[in-house]
Amino acid sequence: MKIFKDCTEDQITQAAQALIDGHLVAFPTETVYGLGADASNATAVSRVYKVKGRPKDHPLIVHISSVNQFTHWASEIPDYAFELATRFWPGPMTLILPRSPLAKDFITGSQNNVGLRVPANPIALSLLSRFEEFGGLGVAAPSANRFGAVSPTSAGDVDEEIGEYLDENDVVIDGEGCQIGIESTIIDCTQIQPQILRPGFITKTVIEDSIKTEVSLKTSTIKHSGSLKNHYSPRAKVSINKTPSPGEGFIALSHFSTPENVVRLISPETNNQFASQLYFALRKGDHLGLKHICVYLPDNSNLGTAIVDRVSKAASYD
Repeated sequence: MKIFKDCTEDQITQAAQALIDGHLVAFPTETVYGLGADASNATAVSRVYKVKGRPKDHPLIVHISSVNQFTHWASEIPDYAFELATRFWPGPMTLILPRSPLAKDFITGSQNNVGLRVPANPIALSLLSRFEEFGGLGVAAPSANRFGAVSPTSAGDVDEEIGEYLDENDVVIDGEGCQIGIESTIIDCTQIQPQILRPGFITKTVIEDSIKTEVSLKTSTIKHSGSLKNHYSPRAKVSINKTPSPGEGFIALSHFSTPENVVRLISPETNNQFASQLYFALRKGDHLGLKHICVYLPDNSNLGTAIVDRVSKAASYD
């Protein structure tokens, strides 16, 4: 694989051309690193599934450069979905909508809907814009890790996770870190009112305050990224709200003291820091060879809801 560290205009052009040519490109977003393929190229998309070890019926999110690309991929778009897109894109929000004929089964997991997002990271936006200048319409990009494992937030994480599965023509863009650190909020826009399928940085309260529409939580049966019970899992066993024993790892807000002989992995002062450092901490525990990591959860409200979701799924790994 090729690693682009400078993120020059020429390197972005080369990465966009790699996508056009059917290769894979791992790139940073404001949430986590994505593993991208031309979303209209069935062969390229099949490699994403193979590299990740992802079930073929688990749908992918299509990344586009702006709301102007919306109607290529979606149909029957409700007014509130346009309002969400206008308000929160570019940003960490994925909208699920009835698919257009362009969104084939190999993208949607054979469902009649498609997930769309415009990422806020400038490198991602430059890549998508150049890809579209070359004739591309969208990049399918799940997180750039093996399926079910901890999502990557750096190019080094990507190399560690999937480097051995990439070929010489694939590209990893080593860009700035992923500031948010957890995956996007996923909104089901196929119903009369929006429903949050996966919590994220953009919370229910923020959405309702912005579009003045009530938002419900997880009543849909639509398959989506992160929908399985066990996900985001390190090799170490993860326990919730358990006092760690000597030699075990510990993740908690800074006001919780560290028990004696316990390995403190992070001490975030806010939920924003907690979210941005969570995957780094889980990976750090694995690098240290820890067998057990204990996590004290924040309050299950606002951004805390997304943190609780990710840690709960990490702890469900069997």
